[in-house]
Amino acid sequence: QVQLVESGGGLVQAGGSLRVSCAASGSIEFISDMGWYRQVPGKQREVVATINSGGSTNYADSVKGRFTISRDNAKNTVYLQMNALIPDDTAVYFCTANLIPGGTFRVLQYWGQGTQVTVSS
Repeated sequence: QVQLVESGGGLVQAGGSLRVSCAASGSIEFISDMGWYRQVPGKQREVVATINSGGSTNYADSVKGRFTISRDNAKNTVYLQMNALIPDDTAVYFCTANLIPGGTFRVLQYWGQGTQVTVSS
């Protein structure tokens, strides 16, 4: 069974940095896009950054220049380095991956359980 497990969230002061990680485990044939979303109570989940299998990246305007997404294909892991954090970055961060589970021929989307990032002013 495929699982995505995030780690690295926490509490940080404004201006600080955090790195969150997400590792995909289980029987996986191939991972195409990976990404990070975030959600605050009462609001829709929004995309933060995405990266495809070739390493091309996209960022939400609100995080450009401050956040960097990367991946280690050998480890099936995606990272989000967050610098110059501001209180508006406070949210639960979810990783996602579009992948082909072993024994199937379909691309399915999986989500992690989320990790809390809190930025204090």
